[in-house]
Amino acid sequence: MNETGDMTDGASASGSAPVMAVSALNQAVARLLERSFPLIWVSGEISNFTRAASGHWYFTLKDSAAQVRAVMFKGRAQFAGFMPREGDKVEVRTLVTLYAPRGDYQLNVEAIRRAGIGNLYEAFLRLKAKLEAEGLFAPERKRPLPAFARCIGIVTSLQAAALRDILATLRRRAPHVRVIIYPTPVQGEGAALKIAQAIATAAARAECDVLLVCRGGGSIEDLWSFNDETVARTIAASPMPVISGVGHETDFTIADFAADLRAPTPTAAAELAAVAREDWLATLDGNAADLRYALTRKLSNAAQTLDWLSRRLLSPVAVIAHERLKLHSLQARLGHATRIPHTKMASALQQLRSRLRARLPDTRHARGKLDGQAHRLGACMERHASRKRQKLNALTAQLEMLNPQRTLERGYAIVTDPKGKILRAPEELKPRSGVTIRLAGGSAQVEIASVQAVLGE
Repeated sequence: MNETGDMTDGASASGSAPVMAVSALNQAVARLLERSFPLIWVSGEISNFTRAASGHWYFTLKDSAAQVRAVMFKGRAQFAGFMPREGDKVEVRTLVTLYAPRGDYQLNVEAIRRAGIGNLYEAFLRLKAKLEAEGLFAPERKRPLPAFARCIGIVTSLQAAALRDILATLRRRAPHVRVIIYPTPVQGEGAALKIAQAIATAAARAECDVLLVCRGGGSIEDLWSFNDETVARTIAASPMPVISGVGHETDFTIADFAADLRAPTPTAAAELAAVAREDWLATLDGNAADLRYALTRKLSNAAQTLDWLSRRLLSPVAVIAHERLKLHSLQARLGHATRIPHTKMASALQQLRSRLRARLPDTRHARGKLDGQAHRLGACMERHASRKRQKLNALTAQLEMLNPQRTLERGYAIVTDPKGKILRAPEELKPRSGVTIRLAGGSAQVEIASVQAVLGE
């Protein structure tokens, strides 16, 4: 029995079945759940979503009848691709388990995606994020539409109802605009490649001022050809502005983001591509009226200015004479202004020179005294050097007297053993041993025949 009174091992007080601890029970249940339920996909609505400081996600997954706690650890959450919000419909790939410390049944989420759209929407988001990171959707890359389009290209299917709507709109608004159709399938297998080829053909032929890429509404599968990376890059590389009019107002495709302008519908794309002829005519009439008014006003202002200038116009001779008088006056002022500072500066310089001469000291006596001291110093140094030379000569003579070579020259010799040790006493000599005798003129190797010690007195 442990300190809390629970029996963890052995039998109960009655000696029947063993008793399990709560922690052991929860761990066993957790293992049972994990073995019984493999990784499965579960759909539901996000509730009570919390992102902890550690990076883990905690939330509740619920539907209309039930709810379950869920956790997605940081290592998995960082690859989710989006941040869930309250009320989001999602699908999670999860392991069913139990949080042993609290005894709560929960889902350990391995992957998460938005529900209802599935893999297609996930692919759409991944491609959108990739191209956006490359700057393919940057606003500064977008090109403005031409103010007056003379030719409009259309990339769509010949059987599409959207084509009839576009042609009807252009016929009504701008019958003077030439239209070129670049036919292509807009859905089905291989449609994306053919759409990109049609756009590339229009770009290579360079016949149009603006290009419409259109089709009618449909499901995400029907519009999927316009979510192709090749289509998006071909649109972005087009030399002419591109208007995307795919699906209905609520439909968005990758082509919409890559195009220079997105229209909510194919009909709206046609309206954006060509301004109505009536609007142009009304604008021209207004501009003509504004031009006439501006020209009339400019002529009136010019006439008034001419009258004002004619009243101010003077005789050139009078103007030249007046300017000559101004020039003479300025010349006199300039000469006066330059003479006065020069005179003042010359006077100040003369005063400074007088003050400097008055304050200069007489250095003749000091210079003579300095020359005498220099002469005495030279004589003193010469005497000191003479004494040092005499002392050096004496020391040199003493050193020469102590030179061993001079001693050898007087008939003496130096005896050393084979190791070079100088031998001074007879005891250090041994019969039949070799010694070296150094004389004044060289050295000799001799062998000792016998050794005789000189007895003292």
